[in-house]
Amino acid sequence: MAMSSLSPTTSSLPSLYQRPTITTNSQKTLVSFQGNLVSWSSSASYVKLKVRNGVVVKGLSQSQKRDATIKCATMEEIEAEKSLIEKSVKERMDKAIDSVLSNFNSIRTGRSNPAMLDKVEVEYYGSPVNLKTIAQISTPDSSSLLVQPYDKSSLKAIEKAIVNSDLGMTPSNDGEVIRLSIPQLTSDRRKELSKVVAKQAEEGKVAIRNIRRDAIRSYDKLEKEKKLSEDNVKDLSADLQKVTDEYMKKIDTIFKQKEKEILTV
Repeated sequence: MAMSSLSPTTSSLPSLYQRPTITTNSQKTLVSFQGNLVSWSSSASYVKLKVRNGVVVKGLSQSQKRDATIKCATMEEIEAEKSLIEKSVKERMDKAIDSVLSNFNSIRTGRSNPAMLDKVEVEYYGSPVNLKTIAQISTPDSSSLLVQPYDKSSLKAIEKAIVNSDLGMTPSNDGEVIRLSIPQLTSDRRKELSKVVAKQAEEGKVAIRNIRRDAIRSYDKLEKEKKLSEDNVKDLSADLQKVTDEYMKKIDTIFKQKEKEILTV
């Protein structure tokens, strides 16, 4: 068990918070704090200490006796907190990867991809909604997109939303569906988009680093609460760095794939 807080009957006993030497016999257990002995008994997550005569405690005379109750975190509680931190790290890092992918998919590369319209918002009955929720988007060929709304009355609103987006495409509305032709990218435009995805990839890495920083702070907090030792924190930090490196590599991989897609004519 690891000690998390000291709550004596009257005042704190900071000098008792040391590494004890424990000896036992058939009747009771004795704990030595810097050469002084106290008796103790435990139940569940609590330990009761009784200070004997001669123990030097800050703020108390040597002749005084005090009982103190120390709340201890069980191994199960500590493992649960560690697992919660690790789970949160992976969930947040997965979301960071998903965000990078979503940004990449919305960038036009010269080839038709329904994900190019992921960020298009349509004013539908007075509320902004994502285009994908009110229309089916398909790719008839490698250079065009077909938008078929579930409600034909939304055609004009969809057309307007596409025109106002930064996709650089002109929609063709025939009263039934909207067709989009994907224009070929110029060399300069490809280079510009390459810089855009590089920036988005770096933003994803910053998000991963921030998640790692938050986890380290959580581990440090557990160490201050005496639930983890310094060595525990070093080991956990090393494991966390390995996870961080894995997610950094994932971002590098999807960035290189997207960059190749953009620059390939």
